[in-house]
Amino acid sequence: MRVVLISNNVVRLSFTQALLRDAGVHSVLLDNHVSAMEGGIGAIPRRLAVDDDDERQAMRVLREAGEVV
Repeated sequence: MRVVLISNNVVRLSFTQALLRDAGVHSVLLDNHVSAMEGGIGAIPRRLAVDDDDERQAMRVLREAGEVV
């Protein structure tokens, strides 16, 4: 698994997951429960990861959407 995005913004994470899903790329949200347990203070960001083989396509999709540089 490769992390393609790290964020505390749940709206951004949901949006990027939808972008990847529409492109046929399966993604997994890591640290979601841990981040929720810390009370939402933003101390533990969530990570969006994809399979190693899908990293290039995922980064292209996110770059075209302006979500990563």
